[in-house]
Amino acid sequence: MTDHVPRSSGARASGSRVAGAESKPLAGSEALEDILPPKTSFPMRGDLPRREPEFLDFWKREGLWSQLRARAKAENRAPYVLHDGPPYANGNLHIGHAINKILKDVVSRTREMMGFDSDYVPGWDCHGLPIEWKIEEKYREQGHSKDTVPVLEFRRSCRDFATHWVGVQKEQFQRLGVLGDWDNPYLTMDNASAATIAAELLKFLMNGALYKARKPVLWSVAERTALAEMEVEYRELVSPQIYVRFPVLGASARSASGLGVRAAGLEALRGAGVVIWTTTPWTIAGNRGIAFNENFDYVLVECAKGKLVLAESLLESTLTAIKVDSSTARIIARFKGKELEGLVCAHPWRELDSGYGFDVVLAHGDFVQDDQGSGFVHVAPGHGADDFIFGLAHGLENPETVGGDGRFFSHVPLVGGQAVYDENGDAAEGIESCVLLLAERTEHLLGRGRLRHQYPHSWRSKKPLIFRNTTQWFISMETNELRAKALAALDSVVFTPPEGRTRLESMVGARPDWCISRQRAWGVPMPLILDKRTQEPLKDERLNERIIAMFQRENCDSWFTVELSTLLEGLVDNPEHYEKIVDVIEVWFDSGCSHVHVLKARDMSHPADLYLEGSDQHRGWFQSSLLHAAGVADSVAAAAPFKGVLTHGFTLDGEGRKMSKSLGNTVAPQEIIKRYGADILRVWTVSADFTKDIRISENILLQCVDSYRRLRNSLRFLLGNLSATRGLGILEALPEEFKRDELPKLERYMFAQCAQLAQDFRANCERHNYAAAFRDLHSFCARELSAF
Repeated sequence: MTDHVPRSSGARASGSRVAGAESKPLAGSEALEDILPPKTSFPMRGDLPRREPEFLDFWKREGLWSQLRARAKAENRAPYVLHDGPPYANGNLHIGHAINKILKDVVSRTREMMGFDSDYVPGWDCHGLPIEWKIEEKYREQGHSKDTVPVLEFRRSCRDFATHWVGVQKEQFQRLGVLGDWDNPYLTMDNASAATIAAELLKFLMNGALYKARKPVLWSVAERTALAEMEVEYRELVSPQIYVRFPVLGASARSASGLGVRAAGLEALRGAGVVIWTTTPWTIAGNRGIAFNENFDYVLVECAKGKLVLAESLLESTLTAIKVDSSTARIIARFKGKELEGLVCAHPWRELDSGYGFDVVLAHGDFVQDDQGSGFVHVAPGHGADDFIFGLAHGLENPETVGGDGRFFSHVPLVGGQAVYDENGDAAEGIESCVLLLAERTEHLLGRGRLRHQYPHSWRSKKPLIFRNTTQWFISMETNELRAKALAALDSVVFTPPEGRTRLESMVGARPDWCISRQRAWGVPMPLILDKRTQEPLKDERLNERIIAMFQRENCDSWFTVELSTLLEGLVDNPEHYEKIVDVIEVWFDSGCSHVHVLKARDMSHPADLYLEGSDQHRGWFQSSLLHAAGVADSVAAAAPFKGVLTHGFTLDGEGRKMSKSLGNTVAPQEIIKRYGADILRVWTVSADFTKDIRISENILLQCVDSYRRLRNSLRFLLGNLSATRGLGILEALPEEFKRDELPKLERYMFAQCAQLAQDFRANCERHNYAAAFRDLHSFCARELSAF
């Protein structure tokens, strides 16, 4: 490109014409005897891996970030706040981190260039399972159990681990070229942050939304703690599936009075069995009821395995599953679902142990579907959200059958002490025991098999979860109209892409109460004190102030050492009647209220102009931030912590496969930087449609290298031309203001093209359409500045 004769007015002899245009000589110019080629000290090669660190050092020496903030203050610029969703401080950055932070940097820089005060404060999530899990692994390697390590020593190890990785990630983020207040980031484990997190939880206590209840929650046996919905991912799992016969005993008094099964139908049902299907055989121990759908058609069929009751629409598939030839089966009677109300069955283990001598009552459940199974759902109130609600509605017992270690409690008949899942979170012998009890000691196992399906797993350990009945602390979605307020607040939020609104609305609309307690060691302690006599938390603003001040002064480790008598002095008559909660606050609450301990605490604009994270954060940080803000807000107008929400996709390899260590297709940003430089990663990020999943491969990176080279050569060509014009004195001769219509048509055309590019570029940046902005810029360099 630099061998071409430059076609700007400064490279032509005075008085020359372009495409027949009238051209007036500029003052001070002289006729050229020779053509002047471009000349510039701007190097041909970027040599980014070597030179980028020099740029970063220069920015640091010059105090670039401080200069930008000082200029913004001097010019009284309007603020623009992109609030950073904190990554976990638990390892080297992966390619998803690179996309996220580069996009944030692009947003921050373009807003600064548009005239805003774009003050970007990076942060880190320092508590929770990602870090605690790593420390547990370290202790296990040393032959120690976490439970044998003093809590303060364990917490100190977690804090040191997080501090180390904050330092590592800080350097890695800056190597990506990300500008921000790196000297003053926010950490959720800092004293001030932890004190604010505790204070925000206490607001829910004082406004009545925080409550304690015994109900089934998703539980990780591997991690020994409850998990919230936002900490759960659905992964493929092969589960045992069984079809079980529950013997019909008769009808309840309600049914006999005419509200349920008809007399003739009841007579036909004697000796029959209601067929249920489940992929969690171990929950049979906790069964207390059976749900049907009152709108379904059910049949009583006689076959080789006796008389069975099941949904008519599932008759063929069920008979096939239990290995019965449908041609040999005969339908004896038909029932509408509502006619089965009040039917009573026996537990299939009834004949094996008197502990199962209770009646199993049938009732309608709108969660019963006819897409698989038998049309009946066995109900274990301690092992599922629908089951729990069904049990409450029909007065069923809610037994505790499985402990936090994944074992049946010793009091559970027949299977007590056996493990459902072992300490590593893997399926154990207790599951097969339940199946064998049905198969070998009764005649109630009709069929068994294996099912590959999507099943809830821990987001961190990747191990299957169970629903188990346990006492936890919850934030109610209905108290103070939290759900309604949160949904209404989204009306004023701009989503990029727009479908993010639907995704977040559906999740908030359907989510259960927020389980806020964790049975872990590393986190902000739940600052609650219970009255032993009533099991109610003590509500006293004076106590709250003492706790918050202590956390600010001494850090939240002090909760584990402070004497109750010290905290309760002058507040209660007898401190011995009270006890401290030893659970910690779930980590999503920590980051969810970061808009308080970052934006409000630093007197930054609130609500934030933008939250920017991956699309998985609709169930994570976006949601927890919204629920926290709405839960403490006085009005819907103040209920959203953000004005805009931008989501990006995940990284895929060149063939469209998800990044996975097992597939060997992961790409480390550090390796790309060593080979090509961070600017190539930045070109890759902004040139892709990041609202969808983004592919990366060697070929794609080479295309980005080529795009970068074209941009660089265009800039070098322009700089070379400017060098030539300075030699002619043309730039010095131009007045500060000049009339464009006095310029040659070529210059006027290029001014128009530049103006249109600038207008489009700004509009695209305002809409976060960086792929279009980059495409236009690249095209302008390739066509107008080069080819034309």
